[in-house]
This record gives sequence, structure tokens and C-alpha cells, in this order.
Amino acid sequence: MASNFNAHQQPASQLYRISAEEKAQIDAAIDSEELTDLALELGNIPSRSGEEGAAARYVFDWMRREGFKPRAVGATPERPNIIGEYGGRGNAANLLFTAHLDTESPAFSAQLDDYKYRPETVQQKEWTRCWLQDNRLHGYPIANDRGPMSCFLIAAKALRKTGIELAGRLYLTACPGEIGPEPIEEYQGIGYLGKDIGAHYLFHHGGIAADYAIAAEGTDYGITWKGCGYVLFRIRLLGQSTFTPALAHHADLASHPNPIYRIGRLIEALHGWAGDYEVRYRDESEGGISIPKVQIDAIRGGVPHTFGSGSEICGLYLEVGLTARQTVAPVLRELQTLLGSLDLGEFDISPLVVRHGYEADRDAVAPLVAAIGSATEGVLGHALKRADPIYSSMWRDHNVFNMQRIPAVTCGIPRVLPTPDDLVRSAKIYALTALAICGRA
Repeated sequence: MASNFNAHQQPASQLYRISAEEKAQIDAAIDSEELTDLALELGNIPSRSGEEGAAARYVFDWMRREGFKPRAVGATPERPNIIGEYGGRGNAANLLFTAHLDTESPAFSAQLDDYKYRPETVQQKEWTRCWLQDNRLHGYPIANDRGPMSCFLIAAKALRKTGIELAGRLYLTACPGEIGPEPIEEYQGIGYLGKDIGAHYLFHHGGIAADYAIAAEGTDYGITWKGCGYVLFRIRLLGQSTFTPALAHHADLASHPNPIYRIGRLIEALHGWAGDYEVRYRDESEGGISIPKVQIDAIRGGVPHTFGSGSEICGLYLEVGLTARQTVAPVLRELQTLLGSLDLGEFDISPLVVRHGYEADRDAVAPLVAAIGSATEGVLGHALKRADPIYSSMWRDHNVFNMQRIPAVTCGIPRVLPTPDDLVRSAKIYALTALAICGRA
């Protein structure tokens, strides 16, 4: 963690002062076994991106039982955002918690997975199953992101159990689609929408009016109020099909009519460009360090079962990170210039997906950072730290709210193999933060 980070405590006077008695009541109201059971039950509901319906219904039913007046708002009924509320009894700031219902996983379709994963990788139970072993919570669904979701749900329940009514509104939201996918090539339509139907849709159609937002995800208890976006470029090398028996040998690959033969030169050049790119566009501020990374995600060329004449097209799909200070057009021009210098023959390049990164205004987010800082020190016994650069170099849904000028951060449990005590600590931090921001009615 960089030493120049501070929790920006100046606006503490704007926060509700939590008494020792209130803190003790909140601590007593958070049941470790209940929290762990909730995380495991929710984590063990299959919920890969596109199939979040069962997990959404579970959250809806839990909120209804606990008195949080849930509603479901979605672009499709099968993939709703779930929104619960607590408080709103006075005139104070509103705080929104959000976490995503979907979890990264294979498609569990041989037609797709055979092109991306080894068979043994697809069979790893961590994709869909969660369990407690040696006091560690295993399984990707708990790490990302239903463990942090369970923490703020139990935090809200603790406030209600203690009889602490909030002056401001506390929104509890569970969203689909944060992992992805994105509509690409032949995979088009609403069935392939990811982020557009999650927190984006929630913000515009969810009936929420937040002053601040927290994207509850694993950050090892650190905090960041910035995040990267990304662009997926399709780079196509173009050539001519040639009947294999009529093909003349080309000692120089650059002159080969089949563009697949030129892909090696392109990959080598992109790899060199990527290393320089992440250094040139590294972005550091008090709110986080963003390092925009680059990776080739896919290559497509030819049709295997109609072989015999090579291919006229070879497409490469390049994922490029975008910091909060970047826009896509200059990056497109950089790549066009690079490709033009490589003697690759005819090519085209298109940005198929574009999502810019965002950063909260330092002064606007300061009360939220101060509240989390005070809660963190009270629970963990040490000052709030800036999150590792990985957490400010990726997309998380705090980007959605910072995009809309709602100051937002991401913070939460350890990302890898958290313990039940980690969940409890995070729930306490969330509950104290909510009380400090929303105030007591």
C-alpha cells in the first residue's frame, strides 16, 4: 500500500457520531453462524452470468422475511435486480450497497468450453460449490460476490434487530450481469447482455436515490474509489483463399495469401506494445492505482470442417484496459498506427465493446471514506488502507455510480479464502458505515 494514502477524515463532522453502546449493540446483533450459513446457502445456488434467477429469488425472499420491502426490477424477468430498503425516517444522506449475483464460470457447454478450458478445469467444483473447510470459505461464488453481499445483508439486519432506525435511506441491491458477457459477433441480443442490465439498469429504473454507494466486493479490507474500464478491439487480417494443391510456397510469411500466417508477427508486436502501454497510462491518485492491462482473448480464422483453401480472414480479439483518465479513440489511433507499420497487408480494426473507467471526486467521496475509515479502525484496529492496484485496475460496479456523479467506492473482505470471522468483521464495518452516513432517526 502506498504510504501517501490517508482516510481523508476532514468531513467527519458531517457524520453521525456512533456511541459505544450503539457499537456494542451492533456487534452483538451480528451472528457469525447465521452470516456464514447465509453466504454458503446463497453461494451454492448456481448463478453463472445469464442464469441469476434462482439466486435473485433467494435474495428477494430473504429480504421479504427480514422486513426490507424488496422489489424486483429487471430488463427481463429471468434476470432481475433485487432492491431492498431500510430507514428513510428523517432528513439525512442515503447510502446504497450493491453486489452482483453472477459468478465467473465455464459455460458448461462443450461447444464453447472445449475452445477455452482444459477438461479438468471445467470439472473444478469451486466454480459452482461453496463449503467451509479448515475455517476457510471455499468457492468462487462466495469470493465473487455473494460473500460480500451476505455481509451487507446481515449488517442491515443487525441495525434493524437493535431497533436503530435510520434517518437516511439504506438501499440493499443485488444485481445480475456484472461479470459479463457482452454481445459479440454472432452472440447478439438481450440474452448476451451483461453490465447493461445490472447496476446500469438499476440506477435508471430501480427507484433509488443514493447520495453514496459501496460496491461490496473483496478488497482485503482496502478501499478505492476509482476503476478501469475496457475496450475489446477486433483486429482482422485480410487475404485471399487459395486451393491448397495450387498454393506456391512463400518463404516470407508476410507475402502469404492466408492471413493466419501473419498472425505471429501481429501477436509479437501487440505484446511489445502492451508492456509499454501499461507503463505510459498507469494512473495513481489518493483513490487508487490503476494499471491498464492488455490481453489477447480470442483468435478466429477459417472453418475447420470446410478446409482445403485456407482462409481469407483471421480475427484477433484484444482486450485493453482504460483508466479513468482515458477515452477509447486515442487508443484506437495508437493501434492503427502500430498495425500500419508492420507490413501485415490489408487489415481492419473495430472497437466492439467500450466501457470507460471512472473515479469519484475526492471531496465528494470524502464523507463516505471517512465513515468507512472510522468503522475500519474500530473493527480491525488499524487505519483504512488504499486497496491493491488490482482492485482499481478492473471494472466493478462502483464505476456505474461514479459515472452518474454518485460518489462510490469498493471495499470488502479478503478476496481469497476468507474466514467466517472475515465476514463478521466486514458486516460490522458495513453496519457502522451505514449508521454514520444515514444517521439515526
